Amino acid sequence: MVEIGFIRDLMLKMIDYVTEQGVEFADFRLEVINGTSFSVLDGVVKEATSGDVAGLAIRVLYGGRWGFSTTNDLSLEGIKRATESALVAAKASAQAGIGEGSKVYLLNPLKDDVKVEVKVDPRDVPLSDKVRDALELYKLVSTEGFVKSVTIHYADGIGTTVYVSSDGRDILQESCLTWLHVWVVGSEAGVSASVRDELGSTDGYTIWEKWGKDEISSKLINRLKSQLRAKTPKGGNYPAVLAPEVVGVFVHEAFGHLSEADLTLSGSAIKDKLGSRIASEYVTIVDDPTIPNGFGTFKYDDEGVETRPAYLIEDGVIKELMVNREYAAKLGVKPTGNARAESYKVPPIIRMRNTVMKPRDCSFEELIEDIKFGYYLVSFRGGQANLDGTFQVGIQEAYEIVNGEIKEPVRNMSISGNTLETLALVDAVGKDFEITYGRCGKGQTAFVSDGGPHVRVKYITIGGEA
Repeated sequence: MVEIGFIRDLMLKMIDYVTEQGVEFADFRLEVINGTSFSVLDGVVKEATSGDVAGLAIRVLYGGRWGFSTTNDLSLEGIKRATESALVAAKASAQAGIGEGSKVYLLNPLKDDVKVEVKVDPRDVPLSDKVRDALELYKLVSTEGFVKSVTIHYADGIGTTVYVSSDGRDILQESCLTWLHVWVVGSEAGVSASVRDELGSTDGYTIWEKWGKDEISSKLINRLKSQLRAKTPKGGNYPAVLAPEVVGVFVHEAFGHLSEADLTLSGSAIKDKLGSRIASEYVTIVDDPTIPNGFGTFKYDDEGVETRPAYLIEDGVIKELMVNREYAAKLGVKPTGNARAESYKVPPIIRMRNTVMKPRDCSFEELIEDIKFGYYLVSFRGGQANLDGTFQVGIQEAYEIVNGEIKEPVRNMSISGNTLETLALVDAVGKDFEITYGRCGKGQTAFVSDGGPHVRVKYITIGGEA
């Protein structure tokens, strides 16, 4: 069993040691996580793991160059060796003049312990029960004859992170996350389709309380049935109403990555547009770590920075970028608390948390009532966005809008365009609000949330029949 208090004291002593060696900055990040993961492929359980993972990440900045090391040997000698390894690496890089010199934004000293509220501790639920719940969901989803394959991925993690730094940060923070991903493939009358759903919770093993198995299975089956029996969309530019899930993936993929300072400065489409109006006045996009129950909700990031909402766009104007300590120093701005690491094995980088569009005051009926012909986009299937601002997203559930009413479903739809042009075409924003749960890849994987209200755009490019 890991003695967190004892290791915390050792980390503070090692901070004193590297400070005496003339480092400009140093931090230590201890992670102690209990986790479970497994998959169910067509009723067969695969890759089931459960247990504790503990390790320490060490960074030192010397002569403007970083040294980084990790260890899962949490003895005094193990921590000393890892500390020396990071220090030697930083000094060697400084002596060789490798890379661009770095600085970090220094913070005021602070000590804090942050507890997490858990309704049902995942550690108290046997792996066999978690597998049983997933298999029950599989059986419900696979009852229909047109369902050909069902894949379920499950993971949870609960634990503690301790962060200490040479500028006096000493923070213990608990966290809890549960994640479920379901992918269903079907075929009927020569037509094939697939649908997905991704769910999460941050208060323990409560997914089945938030969304019952019957609710999840019915949603997936109805979505798949709709896709198998739907018509193909008309290709071209049409008015569209985007549901919260599609709004979320758009603000995350198409705009959020453009606003991560490391990607912005490397040449994203908004590199020279800070302070400029690039969207309609109805658009406010925030990366907000304070939204209740979001995957990206936490008090301190992995650099010991107090998190705060980062207003990426406010009333159509680009206001700020997401930064870590290094980019905060480089740009001369206050840190936003966007430094996140997948695990102790890697250093933190700039990542999103809960990226959302803020609601306005329109009802759903008001959003669709003036559309003679267009589309209602409910759920996405995947997609990609590029630093030049172009994007393409697959839509797994969509419907025609005809004379202000939701009509027949359509399938095999995709949307594409330019992010800044699309944001400028937003002409109405709903008063509802919803977040979704998922993962983001950027060399490392991070659990994130995104979302927003229903949003109307004057037109968007629909992929379909000409």
